[in-house]
Amino acid sequence: METSNKKDGAKVRFPPPILPVITIVGGHYLSVFVPLVSGYDLPTPARYWIGGLIAAGALLVLGVWPVVLFDKAGQNQLPWTPTTEIIIQGPYHFTRNPMYLMMVLLCIGFAILLSDAWTAVLTPVCALLLYFFAIRPEEAYLEGKFGDSYRAYKQKVRRWI
Repeated sequence: METSNKKDGAKVRFPPPILPVITIVGGHYLSVFVPLVSGYDLPTPARYWIGGLIAAGALLVLGVWPVVLFDKAGQNQLPWTPTTEIIIQGPYHFTRNPMYLMMVLLCIGFAILLSDAWTAVLTPVCALLLYFFAIRPEEAYLEGKFGDSYRAYKQKVRRWI
């Protein structure tokens, strides 16, 4: 009798990218309607370059690259789907959570790009929520499924950076 894989996956109950989107959009609207600081502004070309490079770099190195690695391994990158192997190449060599790190860096990049102090203030909140509602359930799932091999990986590679 074949067992169903429906229950095989981390207990992440929502798409994690929702949190950085809320952080960036919410932070922008708060900055427009309830300014946190007045006069906080990098020169326009500089903030576009700095924020844009942070966001684009994070998206490419910590977003696209892990998706390519998941595709090559025949896995789905959605956290609530089954994981068949632990990926340790590419950015997974220096962070266990490149996609979540990317989400936090996108918040920082957009905070700079849009000159939004509120987005900057809300970014650590976003990181904490990602930790509690996505990373912890994923780590529990992976440790339960892969045991000592995942624990050894955790000893070698940090959660964030």
